[in-house]
Amino acid sequence: MDVLNTFLLIVLIVVGVIVLVAVLKTLFTVRTYTAGVVERFGKFNRIVRPGLHVLIPFAERAFIVDLQVKQAQFSVETKTHDNVFVQIPVSVQFQVLEDRIFDAFYKLSSPQKQIESFVFNSILGHVPKLTLDETFEQQSGISVAVKTELDSIMSGFGFNILTALVTDIIPDVKVKTAMNDINAAQRAQVAAQARGEADKILKVKQAEAEAASKALQGQGIAAERQAIIDGLRASIEHFRDAVPGTTAEDVMALVMVTQYFDTLKEVGARSGSNTLFLPSNPGAANDYLTQILAGLRGAAAPSVVRAQQTPPPPSS
Repeated sequence: MDVLNTFLLIVLIVVGVIVLVAVLKTLFTVRTYTAGVVERFGKFNRIVRPGLHVLIPFAERAFIVDLQVKQAQFSVETKTHDNVFVQIPVSVQFQVLEDRIFDAFYKLSSPQKQIESFVFNSILGHVPKLTLDETFEQQSGISVAVKTELDSIMSGFGFNILTALVTDIIPDVKVKTAMNDINAAQRAQVAAQARGEADKILKVKQAEAEAASKALQGQGIAAERQAIIDGLRASIEHFRDAVPGTTAEDVMALVMVTQYFDTLKEVGARSGSNTLFLPSNPGAANDYLTQILAGLRGAAAPSVVRAQQTPPPPSS
């Protein structure tokens, strides 16, 4: 009797385990932003949405398809039109289309590998036609071209390409150094040209200032000479009125002789003046006057030679 009870207990336990396993295999849940692909005996049966679902035990299986946006990053090495090798990192964001879950699950076994192949093909079809500078300039255009080609191809497999960004263009270190040197040299040239233009403008302004200064100095000298002439004219008129019979030439001679001696006085009064030897005979003043008048008239001053008068011998 005890053996029979033990056997029945074991049977009940086995049946309970089988029922529990069946229940566990029958019920399953689908999370938000995912979808379930249900197969019956290995054949596609239906697509289920988020929530609790029931499967036929031992007949149906469920596979989960992620509908979230995914990102794949690749690095493509290629050569530009001017024979420069560059590394081009590409970041692709893709997502399964909700109305194409069947195609996304069954048509591609490894979507990320397929996307990588298409990215390589697109980059190698565009960059070798461009120079290095054009590649940098058309970076956004390359991104648009890669996205357009990927979208047209991957949509047939149930995937939507949200973005395909060319995040950087990395040439060889030596090429980058050379580009920086060229840029630095160009900037130095521009700076030198700017400094040269600044120096040119400064010199032009200095020349204009000197010209204006010389013009003003010339005007000042002309005004000074005019004032001297006017003063001399007035002095001569007053002297003629005060001394009747005096000619203008006499007055001018007197003025010039006076200025001559005033000049000698000023020269002698200054420190460090050289020694001057001047004739001291009574006729020297007349010689000075004759030479000054000759200089004013533009003629060579006559040389006056005075013979030394010897006293007559005494009469015997």
